[in-house]
Amino acid sequence: MKRKWKVWLIIIGVLVLAGGVIAGASYSKRGIVEVQTGRALRQDLSSIVTASGEIKPKNYINIGANAQGVITEIVVKEGDRVRKGELLAMLESVQPQADVNAQKATLDSAEADTTSAEASLKAADENLISAQATVDRSKADMEQSKLDFARGQQLLEERLIAKQEFDSRRTTYESRQAAVREAEARVAQAKAQQAEAASQIVGTQKRIAQSKAMLTRFDDILRKHNTYAPLDGVVTNLPVRVGETVVPGIQNSSASTIMTIADMSLITAEVKVDETDIVNVALGQVGDITIDAIPNKIFKGHVTEIGNTAILRSTGQAASQSAISSQEAKDFKVVLALDNPPDEVRPGLSATAKITTATRKTALTIPIQALTVRQKGDLEPEKKGGVQAASKPDPAAEKARKEELQGVFVVANGKAVFRKVDTGITGATDIEVLTGLKDGDEIVTGSYKAIRTIRNDTKVKVNNEIKVAVKTD
Repeated sequence: MKRKWKVWLIIIGVLVLAGGVIAGASYSKRGIVEVQTGRALRQDLSSIVTASGEIKPKNYINIGANAQGVITEIVVKEGDRVRKGELLAMLESVQPQADVNAQKATLDSAEADTTSAEASLKAADENLISAQATVDRSKADMEQSKLDFARGQQLLEERLIAKQEFDSRRTTYESRQAAVREAEARVAQAKAQQAEAASQIVGTQKRIAQSKAMLTRFDDILRKHNTYAPLDGVVTNLPVRVGETVVPGIQNSSASTIMTIADMSLITAEVKVDETDIVNVALGQVGDITIDAIPNKIFKGHVTEIGNTAILRSTGQAASQSAISSQEAKDFKVVLALDNPPDEVRPGLSATAKITTATRKTALTIPIQALTVRQKGDLEPEKKGGVQAASKPDPAAEKARKEELQGVFVVANGKAVFRKVDTGITGATDIEVLTGLKDGDEIVTGSYKAIRTIRNDTKVKVNNEIKVAVKTD
């Protein structure tokens, strides 16, 4: 009986001892947080901004109708390459063609009148020359008659000639004077005819200028009934067919747009960059562009244009001044030119651009998830002892305690110690550290809950074992 009690006493003692050991172990582990860690290390780092959009030619023109009418002929098809000035399509042009023909006839008539007026002017010039020669001859004859008359007077006074001969000389002189006056009148008449012919030429020339101006107008109207290529490029959109009616003046209307010509020599990717990343994008930055329709290929490009107006995500339209202050998410347009676009590329293909906004060689980096924020007051050690009497709080001290510090938890001597850091550029998974750490420092990288809740100087247990979930069928 005594032996039986001894056995029970021994069993009870062993159980008590085991319980004490377990309780001691549990007490010693109280407050220890299990974490995963990594190392601050040096590596090349690139900051990447990723944005999606579509492929667009740098220069493209939506060719609209310049006149109302029925399409009678389309001489190109979608995908054709065209040269600048090449005829693309024709509209019904019976009336404008008739106007051009009528105006050409008017111009021909005016030019014929000019030719007639020029002939009249030439005849008037010749008549004037003839009349002037007659005047000169008449004056010469008059001078001769004048001398004969003067000599006759002297001879009459000396009674050397008869009175009859003297009268004959006087009559001849007076006749020659009349002939001069008549010749001078003919010269005046010839000059008037010359002036009239010249004025007729001026009038016909004005009518020619007017007819040419009208012909230019009618030619322009007729030309607007045809469509010509404004640049070298490719027909990328042809929404109309022969027999349809188009009208001018309605922008972006299906009844106004005849076709789209794109200059495929310079292809761009037009993407929308989030407003939080746009400040890091600059002209000339390089990017890798992938096109969904051309998988497994990466095309190089560079930033050529950065939009200044925000684009609302809900509408895809530029935000007005009244909408810019709204809380809605916004994007900004960024255009990248492809350095070597493929031949099979087409406008409108979906594309994704990864723009390298900054690079660092051998930068000190840490995983992004290791970075956390703590208030300064939460990092101060807890005060031991009883509760102190309440005192009036100092506003400046309270503000200082609420200051937020960015940093990481460094594992040292089995504890997680908060260390403030300054950061630089951000990569895909890592971030650059400028101050606060040195190469090789062990930092807490997980779990997410631990990083969010761990306190300064907390005891930690490092467990970097990766658990792989095995899928079983």
